[in-house]
Amino acid sequence: MSFLHLRQPPYHDHLPGPVFFRLEHMPENATYPIMRHPWGEFVYSFSGVTELRSEGQHLLAAPHMGFWIPPGVQHVGFNRRAAVHFSAYISRELCSGMPDRICSLLVSPLLRAILDNLEGAVFTGSEQQSRLLRVMVDQVAVCEIADSFVPESDDRQLARLLQALRDNPADGRNNAELARAFGLSQRTLMRRCSDELGMSLGEWRQRLRVMQAISLLQDGYTVESVALDLGYSTASSFIAMFRRITGNSPARFIRT
Repeated sequence: MSFLHLRQPPYHDHLPGPVFFRLEHMPENATYPIMRHPWGEFVYSFSGVTELRSEGQHLLAAPHMGFWIPPGVQHVGFNRRAAVHFSAYISRELCSGMPDRICSLLVSPLLRAILDNLEGAVFTGSEQQSRLLRVMVDQVAVCEIADSFVPESDDRQLARLLQALRDNPADGRNNAELARAFGLSQRTLMRRCSDELGMSLGEWRQRLRVMQAISLLQDGYTVESVALDLGYSTASSFIAMFRRITGNSPARFIRT
């Protein structure tokens, strides 16, 4: 997809303190340039879906999830729909307890409370704020690591098929029809999904639809209109799928 807005990071080779943070309101179809910086970065999604590509990985963070980016790792962040995210830049000497690879993080209630407290703040470097930021760093270090919610594949044929579904999550073709359209047998498609994605194509498609649904629901669309937009014939079938993946109904998920 093409991006209409290019955002620049605030720092390239130094930070104003051991931990710096900022809040970014990203418009639709926005991206950062490809980056590699000497500090670690924790990215938390307040709203919308934030995406990250790095070294063949494609990670997505729904609201209230986050990413960890170790120092020195090349990456690019972007979003397809409007999103609000929080970035904390953490100096290398404070990164020793962090994961050694880019990964998605499940944010704990305590860390979420700290981030909510910082949402309307600006960086001041004050002693009080610095203490809170150090607690935040400690909490990021103990977050549970999550595999990519909607993984990608390096397999050329499968990657083309997955991109077509990303471009149109409501695509109604079944596995056999998709396999034929992309030059695969249905058995080969099933095997490659298992090997490359760690899940069936049906599970992957449902996760993709959940991510799209979250963005639409946060934009104020009704459950009924989202269900139709994503190819479901009834709202009840969409709600059942959403509850199975997230553990909550769409309305409750957005409310909480």
